[in-house]
Amino acid sequence: MADLEDQKVVLLDEDGEEHEFEVLDIIEVDGSEYAVLFPIEEGEGEQEEIEEAIILKIGTDENGEEVLYEIEDDEEWEKVADAYDSMMEDEDEEE
Repeated sequence: MADLEDQKVVLLDEDGEEHEFEVLDIIEVDGSEYAVLFPIEEGEGEQEEIEEAIILKIGTDENGEEVLYEIEDDEEWEKVADAYDSMMEDEDEEE
């Protein structure tokens, strides 16, 4: 499994702005690994917005370093999202 779990990662958006995420989980679907990330809200305040987790595919770059890729195939994304939802439902039933 990838060594990203329980870490924080910083991703750049299309405007070059940095956003910090916590790696909630690493899941494996059809032999590929995916990171489930949750945005870390900056700033303090009473108002809490519920953000959705995002899922990115874990791969390696030309140097063998782990990198996160956007899932571009809708069918692949659905498969991974369904697997994560199933896993979350199983955890809820165990509690």
